[in-house]
Amino acid sequence: GETHYNREKLLQQGVDTVLSEAGVQQGEAVGRYLRDIKFSQVFVSNLQRTTAELILRNSTHCCGMEMVLEPLLRERCFGVAEGHPKEDLKNMANAAGQSYREYTPPGGETTDQVRLRFIRFLKVLYKQMLDEHGWSTPDASQAPDCANRTDAAAPDGTAGGAADDGLQGVSVHALVVSHGTYIHVAVRHLVEGLNCSLPAGVKMSRVFSPCPNTGIARFILTLSKSDTSPVLSAARCVFTNRKDHLE
Repeated sequence: GETHYNREKLLQQGVDTVLSEAGVQQGEAVGRYLRDIKFSQVFVSNLQRTTAELILRNSTHCCGMEMVLEPLLRERCFGVAEGHPKEDLKNMANAAGQSYREYTPPGGETTDQVRLRFIRFLKVLYKQMLDEHGWSTPDASQAPDCANRTDAAAPDGTAGGAADDGLQGVSVHALVVSHGTYIHVAVRHLVEGLNCSLPAGVKMSRVFSPCPNTGIARFILTLSKSDTSPVLSAARCVFTNRKDHLE
């Protein structure tokens, strides 16, 4: 959700800011949008500005559910640029002869370090979900209907569908709440690193566009058993950057 730092275009990770009034309204809106969606577990960045509490407060099924506070979901650290305008970071990048998106300020995280944090989080996610809920066999007969419904309703993968798109036949469903840059890196890893399938007709520019405040993405991950640890056998993107609730 939006913070005052967002509004002023200031960089924030170590600066643990709270939601602005608009951010709280966004959180209430996404909570109402997801009110009838049942979550098996909730994983949340341990920074104050997440909207998870507002989502759960509005939930029909999950009000009062305990959240797992996960430092691996924190926003990218911007080092010496923390709390400074984004324009300062662009000037630092220009001075170093690098592009804004590729530049890492002193003391900050590279995007690859953020990606490795996300990979570590996926392992945590798999383990906790399997420890809590075990292995299950989804209803395969639901999959074609689910895919057709999503593709027909939202050909660009972002808007126009129902809040439960992609969930038919899915028995275990995690809510993961993080931050803009982290989400961008995570989506890119899911699509490019894990060869996630995309909705029909989706434009890559839409998939990789910046996540709006309280934007929603949904991915279906299928795990298979192995001798050591669970193996990801399939990944499918249902939608990214959906913001119907903000209209």
